[in-house]
Amino acid sequence: MSFEGLKVRVGADIGGTFTDVVLECGERLHSVKVLTDHAEPESAIVDGVGRVCREAEIPESAIDLLIHGTTLATNALIERRGAKTAFVTTAGFRDVIEMRNEGRFEQYDLNLVLPPPLVSREHRFPVAGRIAASGHELVPLDEEALADIGRRIRDEGYQSVAIGFIHSYVNGAHERRAREIIGGQIPEVAMSISCEVSPQVREFERFNTVCANAFVKPLMSSYLRRLAAGLRAIGTDCPVYMIHSGGGLISIDSAIEFPVRLLESGPAGGAIFAADYAARYGLGRVLSYDMGGTTAKICLVEDCTPKTARTFEVARTYRFKKGSGMPISIPVIEMVEIGAGGGSIGWVDEMQQIRVGPDSAGSEPGPACYRRGGEQATVTDADLVLGRLDPAGFAGGEIPLSADLAGAALERGVGDRLGMDAATAAVGICEVVDENMANAARVHAVESGRELSDFTMIAFGGAAPLHAARLCEKLGMDSVLVPPGAGVGSAIGFLRAPFAYEAVHGAYLRLSRFDAAWTNDLLSRLSQEAAQFVSAGADPDDMVFSARAYMRYQGQGWEIVVDLPMRTYGPEDGAHLRILFESAYAHLFGRALDGLDVEVINWSVQASSPPVPAARVESPASLAEAVPGERREIYDARLGQWVGAAIHQREGLAPGAIVNGPALVVERETTTVLTSDFDAVMQVDGCLLIRRKMTEGSHE
Repeated sequence: MSFEGLKVRVGADIGGTFTDVVLECGERLHSVKVLTDHAEPESAIVDGVGRVCREAEIPESAIDLLIHGTTLATNALIERRGAKTAFVTTAGFRDVIEMRNEGRFEQYDLNLVLPPPLVSREHRFPVAGRIAASGHELVPLDEEALADIGRRIRDEGYQSVAIGFIHSYVNGAHERRAREIIGGQIPEVAMSISCEVSPQVREFERFNTVCANAFVKPLMSSYLRRLAAGLRAIGTDCPVYMIHSGGGLISIDSAIEFPVRLLESGPAGGAIFAADYAARYGLGRVLSYDMGGTTAKICLVEDCTPKTARTFEVARTYRFKKGSGMPISIPVIEMVEIGAGGGSIGWVDEMQQIRVGPDSAGSEPGPACYRRGGEQATVTDADLVLGRLDPAGFAGGEIPLSADLAGAALERGVGDRLGMDAATAAVGICEVVDENMANAARVHAVESGRELSDFTMIAFGGAAPLHAARLCEKLGMDSVLVPPGAGVGSAIGFLRAPFAYEAVHGAYLRLSRFDAAWTNDLLSRLSQEAAQFVSAGADPDDMVFSARAYMRYQGQGWEIVVDLPMRTYGPEDGAHLRILFESAYAHLFGRALDGLDVEVINWSVQASSPPVPAARVESPASLAEAVPGERREIYDARLGQWVGAAIHQREGLAPGAIVNGPALVVERETTTVLTSDFDAVMQVDGCLLIRRKMTEGSHE
């Protein structure tokens, strides 16, 4: 098949269970799923690239661009598999990352468990020197003490150094000098300074972020260099870019320097994927639902733009509790982990209640039904026993499933404890997972001031289409969109991501003392910093810039984000910024407050390549009921009974084909389950648009 003259691009997403590789050549998409190799994760990508090229009949050397996202850095933080790291900080602030802040996420729990700091106390080195909040030097940096610290770091075999001084976000001179002194003694050690990694207000979050960057930096550097070498070995010598947590693309060199920016890179691709289809269908309110082998995440997408934040948490000791994890201060697409994935393990607690997760069977050994030695019951085992999966067609037939092994694991892990057979245990596991996801989605919607019944769900990931209809029943949502290639949605999202970078800086300003020259200078410097990271993949003349300020009333503890016009400001613009803030504040909290000054704490500027307009999708010209193939019994949880479901091959559905639930729409990477409440219509672009039947009593 000819590919001459066409740009060949590849997206590769490493997940906890599967590594997804997608090749795009013109209008054609080819994809493969490969089990993730946790010992050598790059090998799964190299293998997947070779396989997808053979399927597309394109040589590996013809690839023009490869875009990669991975949870490797996140997993390293969760599992504490990073480098031996030293933390050099201001005298008197040695224990900030252990003391945290006054927040208590579980007020009455006397046995509260917090994640231990990444760098334990014996590896933290205080040094004299002090910068004031205004940015001027109060106490000179003790360079002799720093030289002694450098020798100790060298002698004790540290692999990475994090440097975080008080108020360095406003003046990073001491941190840069400390890097010079220590790096001059041990040039081979990895160095991270907080004024470059996260120049934002609040020392706990900033210190923790620079420690996280240092902790994973040697690991990610080694991994990315091995990946580049592995790709060259099979003839792929194209540019490789990484998708970062904010949803943009950066170079490998930038990713090596700031690996903490990659912590949410894989899920960010999924949000970009959902936003792309929201634009194609003109959907103003979308709930992005990504469920893979290890976790499930949601993201609110409004006006075709994913919701963003400047901080998030990893390694929570209480899975859904804010404040129980390690805060990371970087720009990020705001996603909420709402449940388990296909490989999450079902078990019974001391109260004889079914629980699912947080432990996962992953890819090694995987769910019991994979025939790879797994013995514990997982969500995938439950889906198989409930008839939702084809044992012979899973992952395109490359992973034959065993219903007998799945049933035995369900009985052993859950059924024997509760006096249930395998099918009843499977129902329990799936209902617990779906209810957990529904509850977490409701809470997130309420916190964001949204009502989910007004949203359309876009479901992707290997497991999301299996659970989407049931989740909609619980949330009162009426429509779901399952795009083509949904099983590898995050990897496709990588191919839709722009080159983009958001530069953030902590700088204090009261609007009553608005300084236009100071503001223009700050935004100009942030624009230059952001453009520097984007210049590797975007023409400077075509870059698009946007600005934000994180603002609050004087005396408040936390800020809200306010979009700013990207222009030169004048002395009168202090009043204009106040109007923008009060409008955003009233939108969130109902009304603005009188008589209080407004202050800006952090500023950000994003530079990106110009957006590519999405072509709107027309409705099918005509509708006709699809002719079902085989039938299979599946369990309908709302009805509480087994029902006969028609089986349709997705690739055999023509535009306008109507599939009446209950039904299964089967494809290579996933299966879409239509419960008795829903029908689906195949769209002209290959999307499956699922809508609730207009019958009474369909909402729970």
